[in-house]
Amino acid sequence: MSTLLIVMILACLGLAFWNAARGAAERAESVGRDACAAAGVQWLDQTVHASGLRLRRQHDGRLGLERSFRFEYSQDGSDRHIGRLVLHGDRLVAFSGPTRSASVITLH
Repeated sequence: MSTLLIVMILACLGLAFWNAARGAAERAESVGRDACAAAGVQWLDQTVHASGLRLRRQHDGRLGLERSFRFEYSQDGSDRHIGRLVLHGDRLVAFSGPTRSASVITLH
């Protein structure tokens, strides 16, 4: 095999990995933003930060990448809380962060 062919294959693999990582980050941003909006809290910094990457088996037994992200939110503008979410491929598998406040139930 020529050196040029090896370099081109490695470049394609690198581009595919970068593209998948960018797609996962965009999905994580969407989940974090939607969770903050649903809970009525402020999503801080308008972004998520990648915090982990590991190989995990998917439900069908194949290996896949599991990516962890964190984001920050505020309940009243003067505090900061950390939310975390985990994506396995494009599927959300774990979430901790703001939740929708419970409604008050009145009994008659």
